Amino acid sequence: MLKLLLKKQLLEIFQVYFYDAKKNKARSKISTVMHFVLFILLVFGLLGGGFTFLSTKLCASLVAVGLDWLYFALMGMIAVLLGAFGSVFNTYAGLYLPKDNDLLLSMPIPVSVLVAARLAGVYLMGLLYAIVVILPAIIVYWIIAGVTLPAVLGGLLMTLLISVFVLTISCVIGWLVAKISQKLKHKSLVTVIISLVVIGAYYFIYFKAQSLIQNLLTNAAIYGAQIKGTAYPVYLFGSVGLGDVRAAIIVSAALVVLFGMMWVLLSNSFLQIATSTGKVARREYRETHSRQRSIDIALLSREFSRFTASPNYMLNCGLGTFLMSLCAIAVLWKGGDLFAVLDAMFVESADSVPLLLCVVLCGLASMNFMTAPSVSLEGKSLWLLQSLPVEPWSIFQAKIRMQLLLTGLPLLLCIMCTAAVYPLHLLQLLLIFLFAGSYVLLMALVGLLLGIKMPTLTWTNEIMPIKQGAPVVLTLFGGFGYMVLLFVGFMLLPGWILGFCGYMSCFVGTNLFLSVWVYLWLRKKGVARFSTL
Repeated sequence: MLKLLLKKQLLEIFQVYFYDAKKNKARSKISTVMHFVLFILLVFGLLGGGFTFLSTKLCASLVAVGLDWLYFALMGMIAVLLGAFGSVFNTYAGLYLPKDNDLLLSMPIPVSVLVAARLAGVYLMGLLYAIVVILPAIIVYWIIAGVTLPAVLGGLLMTLLISVFVLTISCVIGWLVAKISQKLKHKSLVTVIISLVVIGAYYFIYFKAQSLIQNLLTNAAIYGAQIKGTAYPVYLFGSVGLGDVRAAIIVSAALVVLFGMMWVLLSNSFLQIATSTGKVARREYRETHSRQRSIDIALLSREFSRFTASPNYMLNCGLGTFLMSLCAIAVLWKGGDLFAVLDAMFVESADSVPLLLCVVLCGLASMNFMTAPSVSLEGKSLWLLQSLPVEPWSIFQAKIRMQLLLTGLPLLLCIMCTAAVYPLHLLQLLLIFLFAGSYVLLMALVGLLLGIKMPTLTWTNEIMPIKQGAPVVLTLFGGFGYMVLLFVGFMLLPGWILGFCGYMSCFVGTNLFLSVWVYLWLRKKGVARFSTL
């Protein structure tokens, strides 16, 4: 039974490589092989190559001063963090919320066997991410310090211990998420906030990594002594990679105890969490009067409800709203210094800084493309929307208005904050407002046009229309390409001859012309095409 469950878990993990959900059929053998080759190149080639470079930079310097254990401790902790980060997001769903949960629980399968099979899937995901870091680190150490029997055994044991530690951490966090999610009311919003915090922390660490590594290598001896004195478990952890028998025994025993505690925790709480329906609040019925709303407001509320109910929709299609709000704060905080640097850089090119402001702000606005996947997200339930006693154009208006509100308001805030910090002439400020407004309108209309012409209504996972659909790709990269054209046309082509006001007036006119053309297409051909989808 365990063997069959393990096979099922592996097929679920790699299902996308064997089955094309968009076409609803199995992939060919050549397609499957190519998908695995691409996966290996991306994970082990690109990601593994980056950690190989990091290992090379750290290893030679730390080994030269006799801090081999610190090298293994650092790379080991990075492997643990990446492994936990890579597997923790699907640990809760993989352990407690698979689609076949009710079916398997209704069978005469021991809970311990079911938990063990699902833990195997979590273990493989964590191991995959962890070895991308620790395997290059071990090989680089063998090349620089030499291959010895203790080093080989220590490296292999450290890889095993890291994988078990990653599994333990992932399961504990998954258990905590399961407990908390039973009491949450606004799960989508919490998911978005946590995701944004994680993304922000990632980029903060990424941009600070170079200075942190340089500081570490410069003061390696000092940090090594401090860690060995105050964080002795970290010293033992790093010593395992060197083949230290005493450290290996202590660390292995500690992990066995932690894993055992985690197993007991999951075994005792698995059924209660997997079969729970969440916290249901008891409410006393009270008669209330429902206020009648207009068709436009009702449809707009429906679009906002769909948007806020999906973390994937918000994160992938509405990230610009968050970034523009963040940009407004950053401009008020550090905008003066930044604009002084830009003025010095473009001192010979008049009006370059206002143009650059338009490029950056509208580039952020290009990351909002809610209308592009909005039709596809209706999926097989599109007929419900078509059966409503409303005109298709009213449905289009609701989708367009949602994007205009979520994009136009934060963009307006950015422009006002910029005007408060940077001295713009009245005509320049007016043209920035006109260009930004016409550009936001054009992007919303074009996204809806592409969504109607190239819908994907047979999806099995909403990620498909949100991230892989042609309307989304064309809208996103088309917007970025438009911003590149705006910048290059002014800086390299004869656009600067017209001056900022003349040049931007041409683009405002272009935006309005294209918006009118797309608007007319949607009112006539778009409405007719929507009715036949």
